[in-house]
Amino acid sequence: MAESVLSFVLRQLSTFLREEGRLLGGLQQEVQFIMDELEQMRAFLQEAEAKEEDAQPTLQQWIKQVRDAAYDTEDILDEFVARFARHDATGFYGYVRRIFSSIKNLRARHRVASQIQSIKSRIESISAGHQRYQSEYGISAQASNSLSAVNNTTWRYSRDDALLVEEDKLVGIDQPKKHLISKLLKGDDYQLKVVSVVGMGGIGKTTLVKKVHEDPEVRRHFPVRAWVTVSQTCDFRELLKDLIRQLHKGGEKPVPQSIESSNTTELKEIMKDFLQQDGRYAIVFDDVWDVEFWNTIKFALPESRRGNRVMLTTRRADVASASCIESRRFVYRMEPLSVEDSRTLFCPWPFDGCCQSGFLASKDVNRIDEWEMVRRSLGGELEGTGKLDRVKKILSLSYNDLPGHLKTCLLYTSIFPEDHKIACSRLINLWIAERFVEWRKDMSIEDVALGYLSELVNRSLIQVTKVFYEGTPSDCRIHDLLREVILLKSREQNMVTVTTGQPMMWPSEKVRRLVVHSSSSNNTQHHQQRRSYCFDHLRSFVTVGSTDPLLSKTLLSEVLGSSKLLKVLDLRGQETQEEIPNEIFNLFRLQYLNLCGTRVERVPNAIGKLQHLEYLNLADTRVRELPMAILKLQKLRFLKVYQQVDSSDDDYGYHGFKAPSNMGGLLALEILHSIDASSGSTIIKEIGKLSQLRELYITKLRKEDGKELCSSLANLTSLRELSVASIGKGDDYEIIDLNHHHPSLSSSSSSSFLQSLRMLILRGRLEKMPQWVAHLHGLVRIDLDWSRLRGEEDPLESLQHLPNLVSINLCGSYQGEGLCFKAGGFLMLKRLHLKRMEALRWMRVEEGALPRLQKLFLQQLPLLEELPLGIQHLSNLQRLSLYETSSQLREKVLENQKEETEDYTGIAHIPEILIGYYTDDRKWRHRSLWAKKKIT
Repeated sequence: MAESVLSFVLRQLSTFLREEGRLLGGLQQEVQFIMDELEQMRAFLQEAEAKEEDAQPTLQQWIKQVRDAAYDTEDILDEFVARFARHDATGFYGYVRRIFSSIKNLRARHRVASQIQSIKSRIESISAGHQRYQSEYGISAQASNSLSAVNNTTWRYSRDDALLVEEDKLVGIDQPKKHLISKLLKGDDYQLKVVSVVGMGGIGKTTLVKKVHEDPEVRRHFPVRAWVTVSQTCDFRELLKDLIRQLHKGGEKPVPQSIESSNTTELKEIMKDFLQQDGRYAIVFDDVWDVEFWNTIKFALPESRRGNRVMLTTRRADVASASCIESRRFVYRMEPLSVEDSRTLFCPWPFDGCCQSGFLASKDVNRIDEWEMVRRSLGGELEGTGKLDRVKKILSLSYNDLPGHLKTCLLYTSIFPEDHKIACSRLINLWIAERFVEWRKDMSIEDVALGYLSELVNRSLIQVTKVFYEGTPSDCRIHDLLREVILLKSREQNMVTVTTGQPMMWPSEKVRRLVVHSSSSNNTQHHQQRRSYCFDHLRSFVTVGSTDPLLSKTLLSEVLGSSKLLKVLDLRGQETQEEIPNEIFNLFRLQYLNLCGTRVERVPNAIGKLQHLEYLNLADTRVRELPMAILKLQKLRFLKVYQQVDSSDDDYGYHGFKAPSNMGGLLALEILHSIDASSGSTIIKEIGKLSQLRELYITKLRKEDGKELCSSLANLTSLRELSVASIGKGDDYEIIDLNHHHPSLSSSSSSSFLQSLRMLILRGRLEKMPQWVAHLHGLVRIDLDWSRLRGEEDPLESLQHLPNLVSINLCGSYQGEGLCFKAGGFLMLKRLHLKRMEALRWMRVEEGALPRLQKLFLQQLPLLEELPLGIQHLSNLQRLSLYETSSQLREKVLENQKEETEDYTGIAHIPEILIGYYTDDRKWRHRSLWAKKKIT
């Protein structure tokens, strides 16, 4: 909370002193003093905040004072830079302007000095409180991340309660329990097996594992058993002693008296000796929080040849994986209850008209208004005195365990509404714009931010719902209850103010981030009641969802009229926005401008005034050309300007934008999507100057410019995503000629050409596959659209031995009659999508090909009348999708589902088969079929 705010502001001030300190003159020492004092308080706050809920109001008020002082310091310095740092004109005009500005701003500079002195006095007073509370609460200045004893005790009681629940009162546990028991009991007996259960706090990991551990069949197989709860602050020596006692009791042997005086190393030796001599053992380590615990305890667990088992529960995916590395890996991820199980949980006895679960017990199941009130009041129930206080404490443990920078990033997700599909790229770019992400040497800022996201996913705090390609999350979400906790903590530190346009009073604290959500109600009646609010301290204005047009326009006008310090402006999806308001170009500090999905048609030359702009998103707008003034944006890292060619079919790609001829001057660019190359080789040469590019999308490439493009690509050593489309649409695409032998390819072993590439999209006709594609050893995904390769140019030949290729999408790419996947090829491929190949009649999969394939999509293949020969070899195939295939193939598969004896060409092992097709009257039909034999 305040500690994470303080850490963030300290990073901001440090950057300010480094980049703008010269403007401060004699005030620089004063700002440095403020920073030093805040830094001393930061460590104290780490532990003070763990006790904040149990502390007296005086400590809570002190924490608020620290936070406010940090924010106010940032405000003063931002205002200072906005006023004094923009006079960069040169020559006689610049000289006159600087003199005039210095006279005009003399009083303003004096006012800033006075404000900084006032902040300094406040900090000195707060510092005195720091010393007092440090003594009063017994918290050292070198504080750690440990939690308060009260919270630990409460959490321990909650876990004990979970272990006492009768199994017949549990819901949704039968299948997971059977699954875990089967993993425990089967397998080779000569190796230790570790089974890890991972999931968010409160999802039921402990309860599930306890029922598995106590199952009669498990007890028979493992006569020596033990259970220890690890938690965040366990005493490792006491844990070992407890474990030794349980094991000796289970083995009916006396507990060694020496354990009371033994150190941890000696205790591990005692434990290991016992386990090597006795029968099979099964040990549960419940609630493990870090990898280091496993790395320490594993040396006390002998391998033996008796089929020993360890189960482990954790909220962290890295802990689950690390514990399984040296054994036969099995990680079970806990999922939320299904809709049916949730209904059973709330109303176990049908037709009795009431709910049996906790604070819902008094609700009438037939009263919609009562349930709607429950939904709206969850936040209040979590605020400490409600009936969900225990849930809050359980979920807060994961939050409290986070380092400060991740706390800030997690709290920021409160800008998104409940059940909102969060685009990961939007989230991490907002984190970057808000300056939550720290620069790291030899890493791009996007990679650092992606690492933050991965860590929050690893800790079961964010759930990935869609993956763009292997290792790159596309969409994510926040669990509803966890989101309520995040909202509560976000409000406590005035991080985000959310409105739907309903009449409301803004909080007494300064509004720093304003988020507008779409509202289902009609707010037109409220607009006349609105009055002008002051947003002097506003840093971010974000809209989420398509908001009320009049509200959005009115509120945006108020914000732009008074928010001179605005750094983030996100109007994504506001379809009524037809032009960029002129007031935006006066926002000197603006760093992030998102107009994606608006109806903006033109970018004026005034864009050049936004000298601090780093992010500009004009995707899915009507902009088709950028002015010369865009070249003034020397800090611009992210630039997206494109529009889909066919909004109903993304197979045809995008329209790009026409760029100024000297586009290569934007040397900071890392993301460029999509640049129109139809003007010729000049723009292609300019692309070669953008050496920092990580993502490059090119449209309307001419055949004669292919060689020049290969030459430019050789300079882009950091490029990860490349998309090249030629002029045309579908069958009318012009040939893409990229088959040019570059000098760096003369020796395949030392090739550096596009070796950083992870994704390649080629959209247009290919006479042959470029030779260099077969050398892209880091390639994870490839899309070939409308390539129209002839039968003798099999696209699989150059792809089959790429060592990291996980996903292939072929759309209109091949004109041959058949495709053969040869033994030993595509060893890592997990996803294969074949579409719009009108001539394709047969497919064959040799044994040993595609061993890891999980998803196979066959779409719009009118002549394919049989499933791939050898499909039975795809033992890991989880889903087979047949969309708009021949009626003969469809009928054979459907008929197979009715047969009890015959397995049509070996598809009984596939868990899920999907069939979709249009009827004669063009109505879409979709069926989900489950094979007779399911994989558990």
